[in-house]
Amino acid sequence: MTKVYDIVESVRSKNAGPFWLTIDIFCGKQNAFKVLCKNLTNKMISDIFCINKEQIQRYEIQTLHVIKFSLPRPCVQGSPDDRDMHGATWAELIYEIDISAY
Repeated sequence: MTKVYDIVESVRSKNAGPFWLTIDIFCGKQNAFKVLCKNLTNKMISDIFCINKEQIQRYEIQTLHVIKFSLPRPCVQGSPDDRDMHGATWAELIYEIDISAY
């Protein structure tokens, strides 16, 4: 079983305003970048965050070996339902994705 955390250097998530999150996956090496570009789908991300895959914006930055996702926050930042004001804990969900099955 190969999980994202097995092949990347780091994953960072943060707010992109009160309504959006951004998640950056720093692959470090070209090979890891290629594997993730091929195997990590918008559908996988949408399943984790329980949103429609069309709501996800994906950017593959080859020169930096970075994949970036922007997606709507599950609730508005600072609202009573918000459990992560800074958007920092969402990265942990990405680390756990099993990409070996794909």
